[in-house]
Amino acid sequence: MRRRHPLVGVVLLALVASAIGIFIVMRIDWWPSQASSAASEIDTLYDVLLIVSVPILVLVMSVVLYSVYAFRARPGDMRDGAPIHGNTRLEIVWVTIPFIIVSALAAYGWIVLSDVEARQSNTLTVDVTAQQFAWSFSYPEQDQIKQEIKTNQLVLPRDGHIRFRINTKDVLHDFWVPHFRLKSDAVPGVTTDVRVTPTERGTYPVVCAELCGIGHATMRQSVRVVTPEEFDDWVADQRQSESDGGVAAAGGDSAAAGKQIFTDTGCDGCHALADAGSTAAVGPNLNDLTADAAKYGKRESLDPAAYVRNSIVKPNDFVVPGFQKGLMPEGYEGQLSEAEIDTLVQYLLSVSKGGQGK
Repeated sequence: MRRRHPLVGVVLLALVASAIGIFIVMRIDWWPSQASSAASEIDTLYDVLLIVSVPILVLVMSVVLYSVYAFRARPGDMRDGAPIHGNTRLEIVWVTIPFIIVSALAAYGWIVLSDVEARQSNTLTVDVTAQQFAWSFSYPEQDQIKQEIKTNQLVLPRDGHIRFRINTKDVLHDFWVPHFRLKSDAVPGVTTDVRVTPTERGTYPVVCAELCGIGHATMRQSVRVVTPEEFDDWVADQRQSESDGGVAAAGGDSAAAGKQIFTDTGCDGCHALADAGSTAAVGPNLNDLTADAAKYGKRESLDPAAYVRNSIVKPNDFVVPGFQKGLMPEGYEGQLSEAEIDTLVQYLLSVSKGGQGK
């Protein structure tokens, strides 16, 4: 009986291991729930890549491990291995097969990308600006937005076609919404253009996926997907908020309005404030803000309210000892209205130790 070549057994074992590997990776829930029209196509592409990649990985590693074992040098054997003259047919095969696989996957990926980035009518444009360590958003004047809106909230209409124009004021960042399967770099000096159609109502995390400095882990925001009617109401609320600091939207409660601005702006990602449930330590602790404002404001010839306001709009004019200059992003004066800044200042002073709210 003819003896089977040992490599045949290795290949058979690799095929069995590949089948098991594919079964395992396909059972793993890699992604959060789908919340955009492109999510299903992207997930399918990812599954195809896994199905193709697992057998290749297993087969290559099986041959490598077999070769390491079968052709290992024995103790005391100082001879060189047999000379290899090459096999042209084999070389053509192992170049052609990977070329075909990679080309087919590239073509499939291009088709998916082309479909995802296809232009749609009635598109809502949203400008996304990254800055250490916060996100800000602008809705330029367009059919759905009669007057430009600048905000730290990202609100989108369900089933609306959205075009994001992504840029950064400082270093490299990455705008990532896992539920949308949307991920794009924010590159200094470059505006990145991506499109998405949210399909599920809800609130989803926005994450910076590029290491951007000491506060990178706190650079988080959320996107809220609402019905078209709720979106129209939100747009109207933004107009009202610019004039009254968000008090009307908070039912006339200025403290609640200030707290909302504090969290929406991302202040809770860097500062500790008990009233807002924040324990971050990237920036100064705001639980002692009243005392600090009196102390440092006097040094700067500013009353406490003026000191806090100046710290928001011009954070590098004076930096609390122990913290780095440039850590807090500038530009809040352009993102918040005068009334919203006033509401935020009053809130911070009222809930800190020694404030009127305590």
